[in-house]
This record gives sequence, structure tokens and C-alpha cells, in this order.
Amino acid sequence: MFALELEQVKKSYGGHDVLTGIDLKVEEGSFVVIVGPSGCGKSTLLRIIAGLEEHTSGHLRIGGALMDTVPPSKRGIGMVFQSYALYPHLNVADNMSLALKREGVSKDEIKRRIDAAAAMLALESLLERRPAQLSGGQRQRVAIGRAIVRKPKLFLFDEPLSNLDAELRVNTRLEIAQLHRALGTTMIYVTHDQTEAMTLADKIVVMKDGTVQQVGHPKELYNDPVNLFVAGFIGSPKMNFITGPVAQREGVATIGVRPEHIVVTDDAPKWMGIVRHVEYLGSDSYLFVTMDFGTELAVRIVGGSAAAVGDRIGLTPMLGKVLRFDQSGMRVRDDGTSSTHYQKVSAA
Repeated sequence: MFALELEQVKKSYGGHDVLTGIDLKVEEGSFVVIVGPSGCGKSTLLRIIAGLEEHTSGHLRIGGALMDTVPPSKRGIGMVFQSYALYPHLNVADNMSLALKREGVSKDEIKRRIDAAAAMLALESLLERRPAQLSGGQRQRVAIGRAIVRKPKLFLFDEPLSNLDAELRVNTRLEIAQLHRALGTTMIYVTHDQTEAMTLADKIVVMKDGTVQQVGHPKELYNDPVNLFVAGFIGSPKMNFITGPVAQREGVATIGVRPEHIVVTDDAPKWMGIVRHVEYLGSDSYLFVTMDFGTELAVRIVGGSAAAVGDRIGLTPMLGKVLRFDQSGMRVRDDGTSSTHYQKVSAA
């Protein structure tokens, strides 16, 4: 049984196609992150799943049931937005219970659900406070708790960490991951942040221009991207891309190599360049090197590096770590084959 199934879901505004035909299947209990740049259609897709927007064509099923015309309140979903959307005049307990009261849930059951969610989210001591008395991270936990108490079949998260500072984003990300393990409920999470996607997801759905580019486990997308877009979007610093004569010698339009797959060496280096900048980050250092062929490459060095700005150094990519891409941007495999489009759509 799939928790969510999308079949050729399209969305158009006037003559502009926002979603060009999304096929996706999400298995029960999985944590799927939809990631992509601003304007790729990921939030529109989430709103269609939630029933907050109508799709132009195609079909949507939740738990096997057709949801094309079912209103949001009847879809069995819990949604957490980028904005906390809390009522400022209500305390935490009342914010969490409001939807349950509207659904006619008994007072005893409401209290039981709120107490359970509060214990899970460390909100027990905050139930009488109003949103203005809470930190950003606490407000986000209340918004998550409000979704939990409804016992949804499907959790939808729309950029939930965007309003938090860096430290809170890390902490809340950990809490969401722990929550998923505790509840075992299917979660669909939208973000533009590939770090969130890599650290949270069982499967990542990478989108661009209203289309799904690739679906896979984070390791699969990092190590085996199907095209230039996925290769460049997943990873920080992003993959180095080299065009021109260097790529042409490999028989392709572009080659790609990740910063950690380039070795600094004096022993017959493949490429030479000048160090233009050095970043020391404690456990790692990054060298930014302008190569003789004109491209700037990022090189990851574990720990410190003896290289300094202005040094001329030699670089060699690790054996088997150079990826090749054809003129259309699709990955060329070692056997010489190149896909014209990506067909894997199951996030099982």
C-alpha cells in the first residue's frame, strides 16, 4: 500500500505550466523530501497534495483513495507551514486542540492527545503560555504538535525551518527526524535546502521547472546523479564542472568531480593551477584553485593544508570518480549509454 500516489499531476496558471506531469509513489511510513530551487513547483505540489490548490489534470490518491475532489479537512493530513500560523490570543494547549474541538472530539480524548504530543515535543511546561511568550523553535514545535494530535495519515511540511536561526534549524531538524522514528507516519517535506534533504530523507525527490529530475536515497543522488542539474544541486560545495578541451578529451561536453575526489599531488598531476583562496573549517579545509584551463575548482582537504594563496599546485581526480555528461546534460555511463529522461518515480 502506498501512502501517496500521484499520476500525471499537472498544474497550469493561464498558459503557464507550473507542474508538467508529476508521477510519484510514496510508501507508507517513509520520509520523503521534495527539494529544488525557488520556482520549481515543489510548494505548489505540496499544496495540491493538501487540497489547498486544485490540480489542472491527473489523479491523486492517499492511502489508495482518490482525493481529486476531496476537501483538505477530509484528506487525513497534518500540515506544518513555514509560518507557525498560531492564534496569538490562545495558549499552547488551545492552539493544539482547536481543530479537534471543531471535529467534535471529546474533552478527555483531546487532553490525552495533547498530553501525549506535549511529552513527545517537550512542551509540557509551556501549555499555558501564549505564542508571544515562546521562542521560534518552541512555536514551531507547537505547530508540529497541532498536526500530531489530529493523528494524520500523512504529515506535510512546507519549509518549516526557514524562519529559524542556524542553531535552531539543526536542533529542530533532529527533533523532526526523531519524531518520524517515534510515530512511523509518512512524512512529505518540502525545502530548498539540500542539507535538510540529505540529512532527513529516506528518499529525495529533486525538482526543476515543474518536473521530477530524480528520485532516490540521498547517497544515490550524491554518488549517482542522472544529470547535470542533480549533480550540481546536491552537495555543498557543489560538484566541480569542467567543459571545453578537458571534457572533450573524455568524449563528452562536461565532466564533473566532487571537491573530496580531487587529490593535491606533485607526482605527475593531471591538472595545474594557482590557489586563489583557502578556507579552514577545522575538520576540513577547502582550496579554491584557478586552473590553467581557466576553470576554478574547489578541493576538499581533510584537516589542514600546507597550500597558501598564490601557490601553484598540481591536482589529480581520483580514479573512477569523474562523472561525464553529454551535450543535453544527461549522465553518460561507463558503458557509453545516456538516458534521454528519468523514469524512476517510486519513493518506496
